[in-house]
Amino acid sequence: MAFSFKGVKVIQTASAAAGPMAGRMMADWGADVIVVEHTVRKAQAQQRQSAGLGMFGQRTIASNINYIAMINNRNKRCVAVNLSLDSGREIIYKLLKDADVLLANFRPREFAKFGLEYNTLSNLNPRLIVANITGFGMKGPDRDNPGFGPVAGDSRSGFLHLLQAPGTEPAQMPMSFADYLTGLSLAFGIMAALYLREKTGVGQEVDASLFNTMAWAVSTDIQGTLITKQDRHAVSRRDRGTPLTNYYQSKDDRWVYLMLTDLYWPNICKAMGQPQLEHDPRFDNPLLRAQNNLALFDIIETEMRKRTLDEWKKILNEAVMPWAPVQTLPEVINDPQARANDFFLPFNHPTYGHMELMSGPVKLSKTPETMRLPAPESGQHTDEVLKEYGYSDRDIARFRDEGAIL
Repeated sequence: MAFSFKGVKVIQTASAAAGPMAGRMMADWGADVIVVEHTVRKAQAQQRQSAGLGMFGQRTIASNINYIAMINNRNKRCVAVNLSLDSGREIIYKLLKDADVLLANFRPREFAKFGLEYNTLSNLNPRLIVANITGFGMKGPDRDNPGFGPVAGDSRSGFLHLLQAPGTEPAQMPMSFADYLTGLSLAFGIMAALYLREKTGVGQEVDASLFNTMAWAVSTDIQGTLITKQDRHAVSRRDRGTPLTNYYQSKDDRWVYLMLTDLYWPNICKAMGQPQLEHDPRFDNPLLRAQNNLALFDIIETEMRKRTLDEWKKILNEAVMPWAPVQTLPEVINDPQARANDFFLPFNHPTYGHMELMSGPVKLSKTPETMRLPAPESGQHTDEVLKEYGYSDRDIARFRDEGAIL
């Protein structure tokens, strides 16, 4: 028997990437997610898309298909509402009166600006869960500062610092890395709040920030600093301390990552065709391997250079060791392991035909992800949704004349 979130109503005012991804995961499992797009943002988004640019002007993988919208807003409907007008707020209040979740990415001053503070909304609908993503959190001196993934997440959290060797520039993280991790965190919080509401009958606020999520993602190093007050930097491959956990290049210049505990020491010796190394007096125990790490690094590097990646795949897999090639994106989408685990969902797009879309990271055995709707055009479902909530054609015409909707 299959279950779904059908009947769960989510009103999404969140834009950018983190909030929309949280909503998309719920939509994939059957929730009715209505995107309330602020009409001011619509014009800005259209300008970026027509120029082939991402949200911050950065170039993306070239395509005449807006794949960013596809991955963030599929299975949703969209209405375009001017939240700055009283009539626009009238509309969103009506949508929220029987909604389960408001999914937002407002700073505290924006909640006040649009009249969407939690106390106001909980009086309107005590069961409502107000789930919000910010850059820096709802409290503190920077609570109203604008914050996006590379700023509040990657940089402020120490994440980029941990990847940066002294004297080198910070790495450029993949687009939306911090956003999608924070979206996953928020989705977890929403699910917990929905479960608790079933027990208590009362909704609550759910808060997730890019800063907090990415600091949490490097918990091991943050916790170490809390205890010791010491810092840590990235180091070169040769200086990492253990050659058994490191990157090496194959004969065909492909990078291979080995992540071997001491348990796998005999395996790697045999896999390299150097079984005598297992009891070499320089490397006979973990302490000696650490003391003679540079010599061992040179040996492994030399051996890894003798075979191609395809040759190493067979050898390392047969030795049953934790390792992986550093794959290109085309290799990832053709990876048989990814295919076997349903990373990609087939979809017949009404405009572009058959395609595949990235699935979510969590699989539920009785609530499979579904592909029902393509990502909506801006304001595509305004009239449809307003009629579902009892507004007449005359009401809709009045809203349009007032500029409350497009």
